[in-house]
Amino acid sequence: MDALKPKVLIARRAPAAVVEKLSAHFDVDAVQGDGVLTPDELLARLQGKAGAYITGTERITGELLDACPELRAVCTMSVGYNHIDLAACTARRVLVTNTPDVLTETTADFGFALLMATARRMSEGERLLRDGGWKSWSWDFLAGSDVYSSTLGILGMGRIGQAIARRGRFGFGMKVVYHNRSRLPAEAEAELGARYLTKEELLRQADHLVLVLPYSAQSHHCIAAAEIALMKPTATLINVARGGIVDEDALAAALREQRIAAAGLDVFEGEPRVNPALLTLPNVVLTPHIASATMPTRLAMAGLAADNLVAALTGATPPTSLNPEVLPL
Repeated sequence: MDALKPKVLIARRAPAAVVEKLSAHFDVDAVQGDGVLTPDELLARLQGKAGAYITGTERITGELLDACPELRAVCTMSVGYNHIDLAACTARRVLVTNTPDVLTETTADFGFALLMATARRMSEGERLLRDGGWKSWSWDFLAGSDVYSSTLGILGMGRIGQAIARRGRFGFGMKVVYHNRSRLPAEAEAELGARYLTKEELLRQADHLVLVLPYSAQSHHCIAAAEIALMKPTATLINVARGGIVDEDALAAALREQRIAAAGLDVFEGEPRVNPALLTLPNVVLTPHIASATMPTRLAMAGLAADNLVAALTGATPPTSLNPEVLPL
């Protein structure tokens, strides 16, 4: 240990290059496993640390910050940061960063793949085949929904939403409609061929609805029973944003009663726990929060989080600060 180096915690097993980079600047306490630290374990490991390199599962609260007064920077290897109390960090002059941009195209690829798998009943077909259920052919055997030339609805038109819109419009000739907190500039709408709608009209018109909005108290369960009731019975719902955006009990009921055709979910409200009601349904595709999971993208996310932490604790400006009003040390 170097008593002159600031101490930092890497809260999950990280790429060797990240540990090496941070070790050149800091006295590093690196967790070696992939399990989630309990709140008490996280608090204990953060004692005396100036920085924390975390993922989307370590919760940073005001109470934890008060118990770790030396903590000056929290850098998460994720785009979403609802696991971090940003206001509490800012009030205590703790700099917070995330990793946007580097995963946009990869996540959009996966979102569209999940849309395709859901619309064309791929998981259902694979399960049936593996279980020996493919015995004959009929005209409506595993008939799903068209993607080409259908209406793509996007709720949340940020970087990833726009990347999905491009795939739909230019790759599949889809009609793109969207709703967002703020409308895109006219030139961006023209480039994407996207038409702005109210949330209610978006739900009514979309053949395939993709959720790509950030999680917040305002977006909690913004897709619930009332919203699902507005959707077409032939529609599919795809969530690659955050689990808490969808009321999973309401969604499971709608899928079970075939009030919408299908859903594709990469995120869940209580993950890694999955709502048991979803697990028994044939018309839902379930994946374990892997939309950004390609090796190049995960390495880019890991590297950006490390660059942010080095900058934050060496007096430079972090590339992707969430509270730039807090000056780096």
